[in-house]
Amino acid sequence: MKLRLPPHVQGFVDRHGKPRYYFRKPGAKRVGLPGLPWSPEFMAAHSTAMSNEADTREMVGSRAIVPGTITALTFAYLNSPSFKVLSVATRTTYRGIIESFRALAGDKGVKTLRREDIARLMMNRASTPAAANNLLRMFRLLMKFAVTDGWRSDDPTIGIKPLKMRAGGFYTWTEADIAAFQERHPIGSRARLALGLLLYTAQRRSDVVLMGRQHIRNEVLTIRQQKTGVIVEVPVMPELREILDASPNNHLTFLVTAGGKPFTAAGFGNWFRAVCNEANLPHECAAHGLRKAASRRLAEAGCTAHQIMAITGHKTLREVTRYTEAFDRRGQAQVAIAKLRKRTSGVKP
Repeated sequence: MKLRLPPHVQGFVDRHGKPRYYFRKPGAKRVGLPGLPWSPEFMAAHSTAMSNEADTREMVGSRAIVPGTITALTFAYLNSPSFKVLSVATRTTYRGIIESFRALAGDKGVKTLRREDIARLMMNRASTPAAANNLLRMFRLLMKFAVTDGWRSDDPTIGIKPLKMRAGGFYTWTEADIAAFQERHPIGSRARLALGLLLYTAQRRSDVVLMGRQHIRNEVLTIRQQKTGVIVEVPVMPELREILDASPNNHLTFLVTAGGKPFTAAGFGNWFRAVCNEANLPHECAAHGLRKAASRRLAEAGCTAHQIMAITGHKTLREVTRYTEAFDRRGQAQVAIAKLRKRTSGVKP
């Protein structure tokens, strides 16, 4: 089977019989890529090469960038060392939000931007508070950069508060949600494979779409997380092994599109939303909610926060706490009372 290469990748076998791969676009410098195509280290380097190429293109097309404008500021920031040191996943997220900001106010002067202007843009997104707050976050980041680099002397975002959001962040799947999905999508289907990888590894969709046979050795799945760079080692549970053994396995990634190509994280999210709809699940059921459901299950099994962190890759106890808030409080309360009764049963009144 001929290996399908990612965009702008060229490969050859050197005189020692070793395959080598490069990122190369017309007019751009050739960049060597490590490992094998579609592996985590390979795709991280490929994403970096793609990002670097994207960062240097003129964001406004053939028009000249007007000095002192928001467009000029965003261009300066995207090519700054403070942006370049961020992870590939973070740069991609930031760039998308910054581009939406630039599309709204790119022709405005940095020095003339007022607090009221930012507040108005946020209120226009009041129906999607998460998007509004992400926009405010990027405003603050850009204004901090602007003050540090002398674009303006003050920060107009000071005093602007984020919009209130529903507590708990992403919806955590319940056992009933999981059962409904499993009933609609049997073992052997792509949808069930996706659920299994998300639920039994507790990883983000950006990592799940890169997983393949090469990441499993001695029934331990090892992957470097795209967002944080943390290496996690997750034992393959029997439930996941059953799903993997029943699923087609002729690609370098477990999950592929209908056309046989690896998913992008965004493309996978859209497709997974569709298969959730097929199972008549609530709209709140998203891929990330299964990462929270996995964390909840670990908490309910009595795992400590540090044990959960070893699976999820979270770096702080605060992050893990947010992900395990939905654990079975009623069941845990019953266990706690049972322990108390056992301790006091021999005490005389």
